[in-house]
Amino acid sequence: MGMTRRSLLGSAVAVVAGAGTVMSAAGTATAGAGSAVGVDSSTAPVVPALWREFSRTPFTHPQIPYVGRAGCHGGAVRLPRRPGVFDVRAFGAVADGRTDCAPAINRAIAAAGRAGGGTVTIPPGVFRIDDVIRVNHSNVRLKGAGSGRTKLYATKNLTELIGVYGSRYGGDKSSWSWAGGLIWLAPEARWTSLVGAIRAKAWPFEGWTGNKRDEWRTLTTVAPARQGSWTVTVADTSSLRPGALVLLRLADDADHTLLEHMSGGGPGPEAYLWDDKTKLTSYVPYEWPVRIAHIRGRKVTLERPLPLDVRPEWNPRLTTHVTELSNSGVEGLTLEAVETPQQQHLLDKGYNGVVLQCAYDCWVDDVTVRHVDNGFGLVAASACTLRRTRVTGRGSHHPYFCREGSHDNLIEDFAIDERTSPAPSNTQLHGINVEGLSSYNVWSRGDMRMGTFDSHRGLPFANVRTDITVTNNGRHGGDASAGPLFGARFTHWNIRVTNGRAGLMKIDTLAPYSATVAINEVSEFDQIDVPDFTGDLHARLELYASPRAVRPRNLYEAQRELQCRDRH
Repeated sequence: MGMTRRSLLGSAVAVVAGAGTVMSAAGTATAGAGSAVGVDSSTAPVVPALWREFSRTPFTHPQIPYVGRAGCHGGAVRLPRRPGVFDVRAFGAVADGRTDCAPAINRAIAAAGRAGGGTVTIPPGVFRIDDVIRVNHSNVRLKGAGSGRTKLYATKNLTELIGVYGSRYGGDKSSWSWAGGLIWLAPEARWTSLVGAIRAKAWPFEGWTGNKRDEWRTLTTVAPARQGSWTVTVADTSSLRPGALVLLRLADDADHTLLEHMSGGGPGPEAYLWDDKTKLTSYVPYEWPVRIAHIRGRKVTLERPLPLDVRPEWNPRLTTHVTELSNSGVEGLTLEAVETPQQQHLLDKGYNGVVLQCAYDCWVDDVTVRHVDNGFGLVAASACTLRRTRVTGRGSHHPYFCREGSHDNLIEDFAIDERTSPAPSNTQLHGINVEGLSSYNVWSRGDMRMGTFDSHRGLPFANVRTDITVTNNGRHGGDASAGPLFGARFTHWNIRVTNGRAGLMKIDTLAPYSATVAINEVSEFDQIDVPDFTGDLHARLELYASPRAVRPRNLYEAQRELQCRDRH
């Protein structure tokens, strides 16, 4: 995949010239120029220097990541539709609010899976569920009649349904504080393996290579290549095929040069003490799932450009992984948990919403969760789209979490409502979370009435938050052993902070090789962090105190508009 400079610059001019309209998280049209806290709506739009630079070098810009292909099927506007209809009423579901309908819904999903895929429909009404809804087959679409018409009422938590889930890092924490959902999208074999390990108290790794990270084999080694390349040279293509999903696996070396590279490199990361960050070092090797676009000789073209350099010292290779869940989604429903008080921090029982795990090219659309411990989760999930989602009710620990090496996901038109009851003592509120080497994820067009931009340590890098209004009253988390809050190429673009708090919004003094563009004037109070790396962070700040005066207004949408031409 390539891009000509003429078409790129021409499309960039078109993007920044038009004000257009966008859809808010509530679904209402808003003017492209708009108004914001402390900003005159008549302010003339400004094209920042960073955008002009990025337009010339979109795949290798030092501060802004290329996220133009984030999301399901490269950010497709139209999500897949599945032929064949399986009405849950035909399997015993009753919309009376009293009958446990989880067995019937899961039978319908299983029937669709046996048929090779299909749409499982849930009509309007209230359907009680006393178990996990498991979307565990590819090509299955679980579809309600709309988030305002179909409700699943969940009466039990994951501790009751599966068991106590401790942390593999020790202590008395509940892993249901950051894992698992009452609607759980994961391949059947992976889900069964995870549940078996939890019940055996053998606390598992949760990603693409199994509970002990040993369920993989090498397909081929990879020659050196640069970040942003779409094509790599491999030693052997006999085990590869176009359309296949593979893992690019990069191991770190004794000097932690891979972690330094994720942080932008240079004196600051080189001087950082990595060896005692044992939680962080447990996250490597870095595993990046990607589909093969085509193969020519020993040249393999990928569907997305390389997220990092590929260097010999990191033992780069393409490998197998556990069987993925693909082309499956959940749409048009509300999941409401029985209302209980929010638990003390890290002791969640698991009244969790919707989680995608070991999922690729999957989606959630028009889904609301209410009274949950944790809302929407991406756990070792990649190339997935969450669209028109909302977290509401009594307040939650993680409204959104993105962890365990989740990459290239798109969360757009999302909302976090103000809590409907006061927060109990010793509880915690995060917000839109990213951690655990997760990279190239996008949060776009958000309305956050509470929470924060929770970079939760574990060296997430190359993530974008754009066109978001936020009441910044949450706090970030993360163990000290998980290492830095930010890696390189974090971008915050057009952010309106309603309460003027700088923490985790204005990141030019915190994140290395980052960009903060068009944020309203903010000040430091409450949780105040110091940078993890010493020296010059090479961070950029532009159009400070000018949100919505920026063009392009939405960084992700502008990247999508860039005209690409295949040169291979």
